[in-house]
Amino acid sequence: MFALSVCVLTHNSERLLRQVLAPLAEIADELIVLDSGSTDSTFAICAEFGITPYSRPYTTHAEQMNVAISHASNDWVLCMDSDEIMDADSLQQIRELKAGTTPEMTQAFRISRYWYVLGQQVHAIYPVSSPDFPVRLFNRQQARFNDAPVDDKPTGFKTTRILGGHVRHDTFYSIHEVFTKLNGYTSRLIQYKEVKPSLGKAVLSSIGSFWKWYFRKGAWKDGKVGVVTAVYAMMYSFLKYFKAWYLADEKKRRNDTAAKQAK
Repeated sequence: MFALSVCVLTHNSERLLRQVLAPLAEIADELIVLDSGSTDSTFAICAEFGITPYSRPYTTHAEQMNVAISHASNDWVLCMDSDEIMDADSLQQIRELKAGTTPEMTQAFRISRYWYVLGQQVHAIYPVSSPDFPVRLFNRQQARFNDAPVDDKPTGFKTTRILGGHVRHDTFYSIHEVFTKLNGYTSRLIQYKEVKPSLGKAVLSSIGSFWKWYFRKGAWKDGKVGVVTAVYAMMYSFLKYFKAWYLADEKKRRNDTAAKQAK
């Protein structure tokens, strides 16, 4: 038997926060919220659950989650985002897991996650198919999130097991949010990871990405929302190379100017 700390990241999360926290409160021995500058009713909703959020300016998802984990009083942690809602089966699985023999600290647990875009369940959203099976429950003495700027994940465990039930990941609730996050993700990617600057690759890879995600990954089955997810994949691929190319060109121009002025 073990106690469980549940860690949730928030930022202007009022849209779904009550639906997210209510089931988590049923299984958490401790509920930790780390906020990154909310200006909506996120703090008021947390107060309804007796939670006083910690605050920290946003850097990367991985860093935020690791900071939230560091506040945990228990070694076993469940890490969730504020647009992910656990179903009754997954809650029951975790109750049974907590009540049984404490797992080896080297083991982690995955939960199937179904992705929703603009309120509709989809077959895929770059870079994953739906459902995917992220590790969400682990021993913090054994595992932490890696330092990937986007699409980070916990590492350090040796074995994993998939729990029953699923999480509804209700992301991208408006077209505006699709493109806002697209811009943020690609800017953060080239900030923290080296991307080879190439305008040609930006064009060619974007065409390939649309083909892959619309046809091979099955986005065509999702109607107009499938077009949105395929365009998202296309634009993600285009922007990461385009931004890298643009910034590299800007850096070259500044260096050339500095060299001329130094003569």
